[in-house]
Amino acid sequence: MSSFKFIEAGGITSVPGFRAAGVTAGFKRSGAPDFALVVSDEAETEFAGVFTSCLFAAAPVRLDRERVRDSRRLRAVAINSGIANACTGEQGMRAARESCRIASELLGFSPEEIAVASTGRIGDQLDMDLIRKGLELAIPALSGEERAGADAARAIMTTDTVPKSIAATLEVGGGKVTIGAMSKGAGMINPTLKALHATMICVITTDAKIAKPLLMEMLAFDAENSFNRITVDGDMSTNDTVLVLANGRSGVEILPGTPEAEAFREALGDVMRNLARRMVGDGEGATKLVTVEVVNARDAADAKLAAEAVANSLLCKTAWFGNDPNWGRVVAALGYSGAQFDPDRTDVFFGALPVVKAGGPAGTPEAELVKAVSGPEFTIRCDLRAGDAEYWVWTSDVSYEYVKINADYHT
Repeated sequence: MSSFKFIEAGGITSVPGFRAAGVTAGFKRSGAPDFALVVSDEAETEFAGVFTSCLFAAAPVRLDRERVRDSRRLRAVAINSGIANACTGEQGMRAARESCRIASELLGFSPEEIAVASTGRIGDQLDMDLIRKGLELAIPALSGEERAGADAARAIMTTDTVPKSIAATLEVGGGKVTIGAMSKGAGMINPTLKALHATMICVITTDAKIAKPLLMEMLAFDAENSFNRITVDGDMSTNDTVLVLANGRSGVEILPGTPEAEAFREALGDVMRNLARRMVGDGEGATKLVTVEVVNARDAADAKLAAEAVANSLLCKTAWFGNDPNWGRVVAALGYSGAQFDPDRTDVFFGALPVVKAGGPAGTPEAELVKAVSGPEFTIRCDLRAGDAEYWVWTSDVSYEYVKINADYHT
């Protein structure tokens, strides 16, 4: 048995033994906070990570993959916002490694115990003077107070309108463990996170005592059922990164194949899904959060194809922005998705309202359908009547503001 509850205004520093800071180093022209640091006070901190599957993976992603593969422990994560350090060649890799070296010098940790992440413009080289400045400002500011976690969450934002943090406690195994997290991401969101291969960046902390192999297994499973189920614009970033650090301070050991392991995995998944949903809700220019459900597909692959086709359709997303119940766009997306089904058996619902019945109009008055898609959140349910597999995706609409943000982003 376990007891799980969220902590009001919680974040990464809600977890005992973790400190954080968010400062202004000068990466952003606006002068907004743009450098975050998360540090574990425990030397024996286990960790796991999943990353973008984009072939143009950024230098920090490539370095962090090495950490996951080769390092035994991870003590710190340094994140800059404003420059992605992606498509920067060997100079970019040297910059990522130099960032770890500088952090090692100032923190007193091994470089192999430090990970880095970057977000922002692609193609620009990191200014190492700014990296050093960020570290020199952040290290004295490190704190375990909630405000420090909030500062770090704000410092990793790019086009996000609000910082995203969360924390929860779990009573399990005769003790209590805490999970905290922060994430950023509002555009270029369609991650396919793979172990050892989000822009979204997420750092998760916990005081559970859990070995790296089990933590990797849990993170990969929960990423598939959280961050890999969201899309804002159908574009995968070069920098998607999710890292989880477990410092063991609670003394509660999580072992494979136990009820405690399942309870912890579920709690970790709840934390990640909460952040994933908030990322879609804060998508660039988004005015609606839409759940696309596909049920009774032939198999899991077909269910995913169909759901993602609807969720990423620009015609669907622009219709949703305009409160237009244009179900023809939904069935067209289902039809070209690659999923195999009989269109003459397919049903579609907007919320609880039938829209398509056996491949044709269900006869629901249009005024009712307009109302169904006019709120800030709604569900589109597609019943393919071809099997028993299902899949869901969280997506958003596309607005005028989305175009403006992305037309102006580079200049």
